[in-house]
Amino acid sequence: MLTQIGEIAEDIPVVDAKTKCEAVDDLFKKNPKLEGLAIACEDGSSALMMRIQFYQQIGTRYGYTLFMNRPVGVMSNTRPLLVDEAELITDVSIQAMNRPEQELYDLVLVSGGGRLRGAVTVRRLLLSVADVRTQMATFMNPLTGLPGNRIIEDRLHQTLGLEKFSVLYIDLDQFKSYNDGYGFKQGDLLLQATANLLSGIFGQMDAFFGHIGGDDYIAILHHHDYEEASSRAICEFEQLKRNFYRSEDLTRGAIAGENRYGSRGLIPLVSLSIAVVTNRSRHYETIDEVVEESARIKKRCKAVQGSIVFADGQTAACMGR
Repeated sequence: MLTQIGEIAEDIPVVDAKTKCEAVDDLFKKNPKLEGLAIACEDGSSALMMRIQFYQQIGTRYGYTLFMNRPVGVMSNTRPLLVDEAELITDVSIQAMNRPEQELYDLVLVSGGGRLRGAVTVRRLLLSVADVRTQMATFMNPLTGLPGNRIIEDRLHQTLGLEKFSVLYIDLDQFKSYNDGYGFKQGDLLLQATANLLSGIFGQMDAFFGHIGGDDYIAILHHHDYEEASSRAICEFEQLKRNFYRSEDLTRGAIAGENRYGSRGLIPLVSLSIAVVTNRSRHYETIDEVVEESARIKKRCKAVQGSIVFADGQTAACMGR
């Protein structure tokens, strides 16, 4: 799936700012589909000369006489929209649509590695945004609208290349019993509310948050400072879940139901388990190694009643035991 602006950039002719407008006129006439030119300025920056703007100026009463013998640099847009090739297509589309009305349909210049890489037409940009959104919709969890397994897997692969990372596998213990006791509709509402809470905590610019499926979520941090956010998640979840229980169940601290072994009795209230895998003291070659380590840590979480954080096999926070 194409997501970065550099992936849809196309070559654009580049002329020196001192090039005479007469030569530019000739270039446009020989290339009738050419929408614009990049202008290489003396200070190393890039300007833009759109075909329509060129002929609007040339076509004025005295325009031909005034400009044809002058350098194209004096007519060009010296502050075009210039973006890095790694920027997201969706983010660039917002920047493009926020330009002044007279520049709304100008080409978007794309740079990378200290040089001009190409340009993107507004038409190509908007079509790509529509395509990205369509594809993204198929990769999102239908219940919560959060990134699903395909995107999660891609992010995990990217994570292995980071100098520091923390992968947090988050799930709701005793959720099946809650679902059985309160019904699927109420269970879905609890999952959505939990997703919104966790997304607000872990979905910052330097982090990724996704929904694996069911009552399983994942957060990927580009650092090892997971403690405060994890503790906050547990505290806020413990408050949140009170809105999803009847008062008698809250007072009792359990609901009547069937446990995972098929026997009936009192089942503890839903709790939040966070299994944290970091590369603080171990190097991971594959995402399978990360998943295996998380499974081992999750078993430790399940052995403790109440909301808990286990990080690299050690208890980091616990509540509601």
